[in-house]
Amino acid sequence: MNRHSLVSAVVFLALLCPLLGAAIPSAAGTAMAGQHASTGRVPFTGPVPKAHCGAGDHTESGLQGQTTVKERFSGDSERAYNCNLQLVGQHTGQGTYSQDGPAYAGNCAYYGTDNDTSLQRHHGVTVVDASDPAHPRVTAYLDNTAAALVPHETVQTYERRHLLVVAQAHGTDFAVYNISDCAHPVLKADVKLPHSRGHMGAFAPDGRTYYLTQSYRGVGGYLVIVDLSDPSHPRELPRWQYLGNGRPHGLELNPAGFEPGVAAGTRLYAGQQGVANGVGTLAGPDGLVIENVSDYQNRRPHPKIKIISTLFWKDQGIAESMIPVKINGHPYLISTDEGGGAAALGGLEAACDRGQSLWGYPQIIDVANERHPVIIAKLQLQVSAPANCQRQAHIPPDDCGGPCPGTNLPARSGSINYSEERCVANNPMNAAMLACSFQNAGVRVFDIRDPYHPKEIAYYKPGAVRKAFRPSSGSWVPGADRTVDKVAAWVRWRKAGNDWELWFVSDGNGFQIVRFTNSFMAHNSSLFQGSGT
Repeated sequence: MNRHSLVSAVVFLALLCPLLGAAIPSAAGTAMAGQHASTGRVPFTGPVPKAHCGAGDHTESGLQGQTTVKERFSGDSERAYNCNLQLVGQHTGQGTYSQDGPAYAGNCAYYGTDNDTSLQRHHGVTVVDASDPAHPRVTAYLDNTAAALVPHETVQTYERRHLLVVAQAHGTDFAVYNISDCAHPVLKADVKLPHSRGHMGAFAPDGRTYYLTQSYRGVGGYLVIVDLSDPSHPRELPRWQYLGNGRPHGLELNPAGFEPGVAAGTRLYAGQQGVANGVGTLAGPDGLVIENVSDYQNRRPHPKIKIISTLFWKDQGIAESMIPVKINGHPYLISTDEGGGAAALGGLEAACDRGQSLWGYPQIIDVANERHPVIIAKLQLQVSAPANCQRQAHIPPDDCGGPCPGTNLPARSGSINYSEERCVANNPMNAAMLACSFQNAGVRVFDIRDPYHPKEIAYYKPGAVRKAFRPSSGSWVPGADRTVDKVAAWVRWRKAGNDWELWFVSDGNGFQIVRFTNSFMAHNSSLFQGSGT
């Protein structure tokens, strides 16, 4: 979503003073009400057990995920909150628009900075070389295409073909870079896609097709599909218009071997954005749509997209990417929602009255039968649990030391959104852990080896930058007091010798590398066996 979304407006108004703390019917209700049809196991409804942190960690004092009023305005939140993760290296710059990537290749990361460009020293996609994790450094700013100047959430890489692509947010420009030398991308193509209004995107598993979602609101909308068989000459394939359910906000495609008998790149897992409980209008209803895109993958004439199944839910909103993972050889999707009940009309108290989670959270969805996907686990933090809704909506004034701070701050300051945005498995085809960006709750890591009993094992919440000058930050507003930072990024798992790192960006703190502590690694070695690169 863009930074002027319904989420920002409603959450700000609701939290400024009191918080400062149908193609196929929905299966979500029946899935969570009883046992899983194929296994007989009872789905997990959350919240997930809290992580056991190390003795020297700087930990949260409130609900799991929450930054309390006291933490925010005492200055305590200016220091990062960490649990079993420690900072290794960082490049702050002037901040980042953390939804704009990052994408990764080799020792490099790529992310956008499209907020207030008039005040930035450097525009365009930032290229960071982290060959030395303790001292990541910028090697280039891609400012030679309109797409790289405002890429929003389209920044993607395909390492095997050495490709970096970006699409212009709300515009028609589309650019392809060669990243054979990851630190110094070279422009290969800069073309116009006549029907594009870029928003989010993803590569097909073979790297020869790029699916680009659009920024239109309301039911319907288009999917723009780009043929990258010749990266120097990108070609727009016939666009597809959704006249009913199916329009993606975020999307992913099935990798090779994900589902037996299903060819790679022929299934598109769409996160269709709606508002929690249908209170408001986006593309609605909110949830998962599984689509057959074989016609596009196989370059058939007059291609069509066919809806295979849908799975909608009413307790969250603004679904994004649906991420395929295999756990113990079984196929699942990890759902993502960047809003909860607080994003719907009426704000916090109305969400509490409806019995909803205030914030979006991941879910684990069994897709062994793609025609009947089933939710088997809700990865709620305590801050997302409906049982804790009133506790956040009605914080006593004394907890603020009188009138709640921030009353006279500009719009978009002093607000909170603990919703999750993206998740990445340590090894997508043999997942043991999941690292998820939870916006103002930071990066949270879960043990998902038993998907019916997920648990939190680590977190890292970057420190608040308060009124620091960060014009490249997606959260920055002149004069605003940022008492929390925002992480909406794709996280990267990276092995460095015997250590395991997580790479990510946050709005105020820029590019960061954190590492699991030696103590945690020593006591949890089985988690890291067979992990990815």
